[in-house]
Amino acid sequence: MSEVRRFDDAEALSRAAADEFVELGREALSRQGRFCVALSGGSTPRRLYELLTEDARRSLAWSRVEVFWGDERAVPPDHPESNYGTAAGLLDRLGVPPARRHRIRGECPDLNEAAREYQEEIARVFGVPSGGPPPAFDLILLGMGADGHTASLFPYSEALPERRRWVLGHFVARLEANRITLTPPILNRARQIRLLVVGADKAAALREVIEGPRDPERLPAQLVAPESGRLVWLVDRAAAAELRGAP
Repeated sequence: MSEVRRFDDAEALSRAAADEFVELGREALSRQGRFCVALSGGSTPRRLYELLTEDARRSLAWSRVEVFWGDERAVPPDHPESNYGTAAGLLDRLGVPPARRHRIRGECPDLNEAAREYQEEIARVFGVPSGGPPPAFDLILLGMGADGHTASLFPYSEALPERRRWVLGHFVARLEANRITLTPPILNRARQIRLLVVGADKAAALREVIEGPRDPERLPAQLVAPESGRLVWLVDRAAAAELRGAP
């Protein structure tokens, strides 16, 4: 199940996403006593994260929120490009305990080891075998690039056909860089996915991903299709300009 929600600008989108983050968190806490979320890197969700700390109304039992990441660059946590590092200050201000911050070890020289460790960490927190079916996150936040990538699932990369492992380390040739990413099997087990897309540079890719023929090798965001959960695209006016019905 998926839908597209359109917003006038990035600020309105971010505010709606922050509201929904809190709402879904409260529902999960009420249902099971904790909220398991995977955060996105990149620039698009940063305003959302800021809003979570700025608005006192956004109260959650942050001490019971389990925070993971959808992908990571092969850098240490204090590196300016670290997805974990980008969110660390936010987590400090929100009071998320260090034990509930589950970062990917981007500094690990062995990508396969880092991916294996992260899969085992996910399994430990969810209380499931690391070699079995993936568990279901309550919420996964994702973004999309102008090339149609999401998380660190890039066009024509070796991570795209993965159907067994939940986490994969791989070399992204077009970036000449190593990445570690959650894979489609675990992404698509999520109860809720919010895919945030902002900017005119994403318009052509967004149209192709949502309305074009299926070609996930070229447009990896097409691989995001929850098995029984819900996918909602949150897009601003500029990104949605080429969609059907755009003003």
